Amino acid sequence: MTRALTVPQGVAPGRLDVYLAAETGEPRSALQRLIKADLVLVNGVPGRGSYKVAVGDVIELRDPPPPEPEAFTLKLPVLYQDDDVVIIDKPAGLSVHPGNGRQTEATVATFAKTVTTDIDGDRPGIVHRLDRDTSGVLIIARSTNAKTFLQNEWQSHRVVKTYQLLTIGSVRPLEATIDLPLNRDPSRPTRRRVMAGGRPSKTRYKVLEEYPGFSLVEASPETGRTHQLRVHFAATGHPIAGDTTYGTPKRVLGLKRQFLHASRLSIVVPSGKTVTVESPLPPDLKEVIDKLYLSI
Repeated sequence: MTRALTVPQGVAPGRLDVYLAAETGEPRSALQRLIKADLVLVNGVPGRGSYKVAVGDVIELRDPPPPEPEAFTLKLPVLYQDDDVVIIDKPAGLSVHPGNGRQTEATVATFAKTVTTDIDGDRPGIVHRLDRDTSGVLIIARSTNAKTFLQNEWQSHRVVKTYQLLTIGSVRPLEATIDLPLNRDPSRPTRRRVMAGGRPSKTRYKVLEEYPGFSLVEASPETGRTHQLRVHFAATGHPIAGDTTYGTPKRVLGLKRQFLHASRLSIVVPSGKTVTVESPLPPDLKEVIDKLYLSI
């Protein structure tokens, strides 16, 4: 927020910090911190405490940005780490990096700043992402060089990502590849949709288990498009359970999010070692499967 003051007639020339303390009632020391942070502008230019205010000066006071959430409070589970990478088990409800009006919220990037020397301000060490309400395995690069190496692995399609998801209905065939191009939805830019001329997108899948009205599916995207699994399965007539964006408007089975979990990641890390890390279904999703199992 910005507050603006115009120095009125009759004010004698005096120091900027002294004038502001008298006008705002705020401690002079706090105002000096704002001035040193270039958050006090005089006629559009950062002011100095010793500046002598004059009649007609327009003074703007800008609030400092909110403090960044403390990374250590996240306590993200670490599944694997070495000198180059940290692989975590991301919980649902946590964004990978700031965005979509959540600039002051803790994210995976907040945590990543404590384990990487990568200087990217918004996405330090981040080489791939999971949707906010998707849980599971996610890798963080511990340096800029490691980040570049991992990005090359992704671009060369050598990374194998595996997800478990629950779809509505009986998926047929039981094993296949969905090959449907995806692009941004022109009418709703935050969404994606199947579109002729869109970016090539492939998803391999197999049905692991069938329950009344639902299928537990293992899927591996060969491409990494935004919302790829959610859009692909919705396009086949079997949206992911709990996905109110691409599926039914009302969640089923007591789900509070989409049933989508990144269960396995296999990747070559900078040391040359192939690392495969797995994450079991989190309690909220396992509870749904247990209920479905009892209904058979």
